[in-house]
Amino acid sequence: MDRTIRTIDDVLELLDTLLPPEANRWTTDGASWWDAFYADRDRPIPFFVAKPDENLVGYLSRGLVTPTRPQSDAEVALDRTPSSAPEQRDAAAPARALDLGCGPGRNALHLAAAGFEVDAVDLSPTAIAWGEDRARDAGATITFHCGDAFALPNDQLTGPYDLIYDSGCFHHLPPHRRISYLALLDRVLAPGGHLALTTFAAGRMGSELDDVDYYRQSQLHGGLAYTPDNLRWIFSDLTERELRPMHDESPTSPYFGEPFLLTALFRRDQR
Repeated sequence: MDRTIRTIDDVLELLDTLLPPEANRWTTDGASWWDAFYADRDRPIPFFVAKPDENLVGYLSRGLVTPTRPQSDAEVALDRTPSSAPEQRDAAAPARALDLGCGPGRNALHLAAAGFEVDAVDLSPTAIAWGEDRARDAGATITFHCGDAFALPNDQLTGPYDLIYDSGCFHHLPPHRRISYLALLDRVLAPGGHLALTTFAAGRMGSELDDVDYYRQSQLHGGLAYTPDNLRWIFSDLTERELRPMHDESPTSPYFGEPFLLTALFRRDQR
């Protein structure tokens, strides 16, 4: 007689086992699949190019997201104190960013170049090695972490992060792992910080099965599609700032953009 369910984590791990091992793309057991995916760096995969997402570039250029950390109330008060030294008043700490499911690090590189202090995490050692090579070639300082972002020790993904950027990780999660995703946001996203993500758009790419049918069929069908209202509901504890289809960027564009993706920017309220 087996009585192993006591916590939410126990339930999540049980649900993981209801999907076949070959469908696993979200735990360390799925790392070998991603290693094979990233093994040939010359494959004509759209997001293998060393280009940042067009929406990320837009957030920065329009000031929706900034590479300096927002001031606390105490720091604002210090700035208003006539006796405070100029170096105290003017110094702005770099904002911290987490690239979630970073792959070969193309967006992490852009964030580092913009002035962020960047952590980047991926399941695949092969993808991490490629990202480290790119960072070394660019002279960029990025801290790479290899492993399951939901299971890494707290002393690795320490937070708080002013920006969590997810380009294509979320849509590879089974429905029950949204709970883990939201718990990670709750733990490491700074008050006033932003979540930005790109994910498969319903009607353009990804499976549109209802959540329950993934467990009945024991497959994720390559990834889950989302509508704008799906994302608004899932991230309803955050404030929507922008939600739109990704722009279709030409092969000669300096930016990555595919119209089968949705882009979303949400902000956590100050506390």
